[in-house]
Amino acid sequence: MISEVLCGVKNMFQWIQSHEVILWWLVAVSVITFVSTLAAVPLLVVKIPSDYFAHGSRTGALWADRHAVVRWMLLLAKNLLGYILIAAGILMLVLPGQGILTIVAGIMLINFPGKYKFERWFVSRHHVLQSINWARQRAGKAPLVLEG
Repeated sequence: MISEVLCGVKNMFQWIQSHEVILWWLVAVSVITFVSTLAAVPLLVVKIPSDYFAHGSRTGALWADRHAVVRWMLLLAKNLLGYILIAAGILMLVLPGQGILTIVAGIMLINFPGKYKFERWFVSRHHVLQSINWARQRAGKAPLVLEG
């Protein structure tokens, strides 16, 4: 039993040594994503209109004033970034970084049925709403309103 565990540990260290460059890249991506999330989340939370979650359903299409090709390219880029963040967040569950926060950021970027309802549910959690409104207050913005 102990010899099997030691053999597994030895194999793990051999794998780490043979893939050292990949691991350093993953650590670098984790650090960059962590710092980016720390900077981006407060900025984005402040930009949300205070009545964004006050409606029963999403109002208006994203980038509706843009040409259809530009709108689709932006939508594709936003969703691709979301899926990259989800993948990076999953990796950060076992590597250094804010895995769950990165996964949530990725989910907020991608489009899926019921997303607005999920966002409203998530933001309506007491501690989440309290944190968001604290950041908004520090930036001189009105608090989020959840009911219209």
